[in-house]
Amino acid sequence: MATDLERPRTGTGARPRRSLPWLLGPAFVAAVAYVDPGNVAANVTAGARYGYLLVWVLVVANTIAVLVQYLSARLGLVTGRSLPQVLGDRMRRGPRLAYWAQAELVAAATDLAEVVGGAIALRLLFGLPLVVGGLIVGAVSIGLLLVQSRRGQRPFEGVVIGLLVVIAVGFLAGLTVAPVDWAGAAGGLVPGFAGPDSVLLAAGMLGATVMPHAIYVHSSLVRDRFGGADRAEPLGRLLRATRWDVVGSLGLAGTVNIAMLLLAASALSGQSGTDTIDGAHAAITGALGPVIGTAFAIGLLASGLASTSVGAYAGATIMAGLLHVRVPLLVRRVVTLVPALVVLGLGVDPTWALVLSQVLLSLGIPFALVPLVRLNGDRSVMGEHAARPLLRVLSWTAVSLVVALNVALVVLTVLAP
Repeated sequence: MATDLERPRTGTGARPRRSLPWLLGPAFVAAVAYVDPGNVAANVTAGARYGYLLVWVLVVANTIAVLVQYLSARLGLVTGRSLPQVLGDRMRRGPRLAYWAQAELVAAATDLAEVVGGAIALRLLFGLPLVVGGLIVGAVSIGLLLVQSRRGQRPFEGVVIGLLVVIAVGFLAGLTVAPVDWAGAAGGLVPGFAGPDSVLLAAGMLGATVMPHAIYVHSSLVRDRFGGADRAEPLGRLLRATRWDVVGSLGLAGTVNIAMLLLAASALSGQSGTDTIDGAHAAITGALGPVIGTAFAIGLLASGLASTSVGAYAGATIMAGLLHVRVPLLVRRVVTLVPALVVLGLGVDPTWALVLSQVLLSLGIPFALVPLVRLNGDRSVMGEHAARPLLRVLSWTAVSLVVALNVALVVLTVLAP
């Protein structure tokens, strides 16, 4: 039986639906990847250790995220194919397999962060062992994927967007009672580091914000929602709606990310043990009360549940496009759950597992960004919708910034005493 990843569908029925809200949704699903547990670990650690110093990293990363997610959606809308599909059709077997290997490694790191984060949340809320929590997160994510497989993409989008709202409330609640030094926060907009450790953490924040798997999956989400040449809505209208979709969804995700850092900088700075999520939760509960602490844990749980489902969707997209092998979403979800459960069972510190997974993600970003930008500017792929000079300049500038930060990460980490 064909899966949703195998057959694009317009989802618009016999008549076009003209209302803008109906056209929104795919970017909000992709945006869940930008507020996953890896973001929590990286942003809370950055705020607790360095105060407002790295606010600029989140601002730059979120600006880049808006640009690249729009490019991904444009590619999917114009070509009717996902980014992995386009690359898989253009690459020889050897390079295609190598590219698939690195993309799968990134997907595995993503899944690790999401399952571990959800397991930590269940331990904070109910005292469950991490392995049991990981199993529950996996089981719930299977339920979410069943919604997508049996009910279609619109209901799946609705569930994920609902979880995104829970995430936003959970992580923004603390700012209602924590006094933020807005002058200090404004100072954090000036780029700067405080040694190799802050560069390592900045790379982790970048990896947690500009997510390679979100770049891959967004092109697939718009393809599956709106279809290819038989789409019911005019392409120009879909592209305009996509701009609103991306700006609105990434604006929300960016606000949540910055709120995490501001909360940690204002409430956790100078406190011991706040470089772990458990310690941060304990400190938030102690400083701001159990209600805020519980809201934080609920937001963390929602982020793990939503993002692991989107991650499984992305992994299936990568495999189908690059290997031309289609594995049912539910089967892939079960298989990819195993490494996260192994990490939890071995007793690896979960917070550092999250942070290091984000560093690995940051190293995978150029492999997604460079071909995405090149394809968007290629008339043989995009036709009349090929990126114009200004968009190409902005895109290549974003790629250069990302690569420069990663080179600095490697050099400073190697040279560190």
